[in-house]
Formats: sequence, structure tokens, C-alpha cells
Amino acid sequence: MNALSQSVPVAVIGVGAMGSGIAQVAATAGHTVWLFDAREGAAAKSRDQIRAVFSRLVEKGRMSPERAIAAGDSLRVASSLTDIAEAGLVVEAIVEDLKAKQQLFAQLEEVVAPTAILATNTSSVSVTAIAAHLSRPERLAGLHFFNPAPLMALVEIVSGLATAEQVAQTLYQTASAWGKKPVYTRSTPGFIVNRVARPFYAEGLRLLEEGVATAPTLDALIREGGGFPMGPFELMDLIGHDVNYAVTCSVFNAYFQDPRFKPSLTQQELVLAGHLGRKAGRGFYQYGPASEPPAAAEQVHQASPSIVIIEGDLGPAHALMETAAEGIAVERRPGSGVLRMEGCTLAMSDGRSATVRSSQESYPDLVLFDLALNYQQPGRLAIAKADQTSDEALKIATGLLQALGWRVSVVDDSPGLVVLRTVAMLANEAADAAMQSVASTDDIDAAMRYGVNYPLGPLEWADRLGVSFLHQVLSNLQQHYQEDRYRPSALMGRLATGGRGFH
Repeated sequence: MNALSQSVPVAVIGVGAMGSGIAQVAATAGHTVWLFDAREGAAAKSRDQIRAVFSRLVEKGRMSPERAIAAGDSLRVASSLTDIAEAGLVVEAIVEDLKAKQQLFAQLEEVVAPTAILATNTSSVSVTAIAAHLSRPERLAGLHFFNPAPLMALVEIVSGLATAEQVAQTLYQTASAWGKKPVYTRSTPGFIVNRVARPFYAEGLRLLEEGVATAPTLDALIREGGGFPMGPFELMDLIGHDVNYAVTCSVFNAYFQDPRFKPSLTQQELVLAGHLGRKAGRGFYQYGPASEPPAAAEQVHQASPSIVIIEGDLGPAHALMETAAEGIAVERRPGSGVLRMEGCTLAMSDGRSATVRSSQESYPDLVLFDLALNYQQPGRLAIAKADQTSDEALKIATGLLQALGWRVSVVDDSPGLVVLRTVAMLANEAADAAMQSVASTDDIDAAMRYGVNYPLGPLEWADRLGVSFLHQVLSNLQQHYQEDRYRPSALMGRLATGGRGFH
């Protein structure tokens, strides 16, 4: 199927921030765009604001004056739904309420041509349910943009149970023609992004509740070690805790209280207190002119060891010692994948706590280090010692990592540490979504890269680390907590057994 021609008018119903953004995208792409909102004067205000955006883009040299004038002139204000009768695509962006959406689309069916495509920008309401009472439910699909729509690349093309394949294909091609990165998904709770992203917040909240580290330290580790653009706490503050908590509750309830999506009491308390994040001036952090940027915990400088023995293959962390630090002699021996220094054994986490692993493998001086996006580009790395390990061993491990260029944050002993645990749970949720045919593995990875700017798609990351390794990490997490929350996906288990990857 081809994209809608530029000659096809587009109508946007509901011109809040999201609806106005969608209208801007469609007008920029060359369509005539009708704006309608039930609030008096809202559509005219939206038109004027979008035109002002075009003017600013011209000033910044990002849009030609001719194109800005043409796009601005293409915006039309509809005084009633009958004004949009010629629209070939109608995008709904009203309140997230099933009955309100059903009523609107029933009205639209009476107004637009039978060939017009109906689309909802819903992020949480079932597309199947919205279409259920239409006379032609096959022409309705989800066209889920991310905020702000003009800047965010991802668009989820959501098929309900009745959505015609050609409708989804036309929307996909149209979104692509508008300069977006579309992906296909089925209408299931959270679609792709709002489902797969839940562990990013949930594991951060749990680590905080368990006293593993402070919010600033956890955020810094996720950013500077994991390569994510923001840590979970600063991102929740940006989104708004009322919004983020509501999405978590919605997905949790829609999946019949599956423990993987269980909401956090900590976040509930913030919502109840009105500490909603940036928009309220307070969330996990304080905001305002007098607010100081929060500092992550960081180890003071320690002396580096003179010799390091690499025993065996370091697995996902093999690049850590590829460039030896000046003044450190390196020897290689067979072994189980650890770094030996006098008074310290250093190893990458495998999902067990340092205390458990020290006991099981007879390492009385064990220190574990976390996953990093790229061990050849030092950032920040978490380390944790076993209960039976001395503080001196911690200093030795710190000295080595600092000599290699890393900023080191010591966290409390916890299975999977911080980045590894987060990535494992993201990959696990993505694997379940793929297994349930919510979307393809390629579309899941693309959605997480373009929708929330992850450095890698979670399944791409699983392939890089090794599916069998991540499956073992998850199994160790489940063994530690004895909770279904950490159960490994059956698809990940099957691929691990077969020695295969997701791609």
C-alpha cells in the first residue's frame, strides 16, 4: 500500500499538546489539516501557535519561508465535525476515556466518507474496544505518536482485532512519508513502548527501596555506564509521577496483576503527596533556581595494583582489559573468567549477589562489577563486595578500575547490580512481547530506540551479551527473590537452549 497523497486532507480532533503536534507534522508534510476541538476557541489558538512555530523554524534556518507560509495556510479551523467531511484521514487525540472515544468515532462515521481512515492516538485504551461498536471497525487503527510529536521519531501503528491490513499498511507508509519511524504492533496493553519500558522504572524503584544506592547514584550509573539518555528517577520526574504511575497501574491491571508490572509504593507516595516531578517543583529531586544538582556517590582515588591476572574469558566484559593501564602488568591464565589481584578477585556480575557467589565459588575476597554499554569507553561503573570481603579488596578493585579510566560508585550488594539487572529485565519483557506476537523483534528494538532513545534495542542488547548469559542472569534473580516477577521468558529460554539469538 502507498502513503496517503498530499492532496488528501487530514483532520485532527482534540488539539491539546499532542493533537497540535500531530497537526504540525501533517501540515509540514503538505496536507491540508482541519483542526477541531470541543473547547471554544481552542482550534483557532492551536492554528496560531503552530504558525508561530513555523515562523521560529524559519528564523532558525530550519524551514524555508515559502514552505512555512504554505504549511501555515494549510491549517483550517473546523467549527463543527461536518466541516471535516472531506478528510481522508481523521486522527483522534482527545481524553483517554473509552466511552468518549467510542462516541466520537460513532459521530465521525456519520460525517466522513466510507473510504476515510479513522485513527486514534491513544496510548492506553484498547483499539479493539474503541472500534467495537462501529459499523466499519476495519477502518480504525492506532496511530500512536510520542510527545512532542514533531520531534519524536517513533509512531506505533496499532492494529485492533478488526483492523484491515491495508489500513495499517497505509498508515505505516504515511507515517514514513511524514519523516517518522513507524512500527507495527497489536492492540495489547501498553502496545510496545509502554509495556517494554516498565522494568526501566520498576527496577530502579526497587533498587532504591532496597537501599542499594541513592536516586542520583542509580541515575548516574544508568546514564554513564548503561548509555541511556536519562536515569529512571530523573525520567519519571520529567514525565510526571501521576502519568507514569497511572500507566504502570493500567498495564498491571490490564495484565491481570502480573507481578512483572507491579506498581511501586514509593511512587504512589509521591503521587499522594503531590510531588509529581518537574511540573510540581519536586519529585525525587528538587527543582527551582536555588536547587543544587544532586551528586552521585563516587569512590575517592585509590592506588592501582601493579599486576592483574586475567583467568579465562571475561565474557561480555572481555574488552575491559584490552587496553591495559600504564604501570599495570597483565598476565593471562586459564580459569573461570575473573580478574585476580593480590587481596582481591574481581568479576562481572552474573545475577547472583556477591555474597552468594563468593560462598558458592570459594572467593573470600570477591568484588563484582556491573554491565557497561561499552567497556572500551570508560564512564561510571558500579561495584559491590560480598559480606565476607574486606574493605581493602574494595579499594584494590577501585584502584584498578580508576586506572582504566572509570568513575567508580560502590553500591550495596544486590543481585544483578544496576545496569545488568535493568537490561536483563528490559530484554525479558521484550522477549515476552515478541513471543506473544505483539510485534516483530525488529519493530520492538526500533520502538525502544526511537520511542525512548535507548542506546540499543533490548533484544539487540541480548544478542550482544548472549541470550544464554541473560537467561542465566534472570534465573539467578528469580532464585534470589523467589518471585514470579523475575521469571525468564519462555522464548529466551528456548533460544538460550538452542544457542541462538533474537536476530
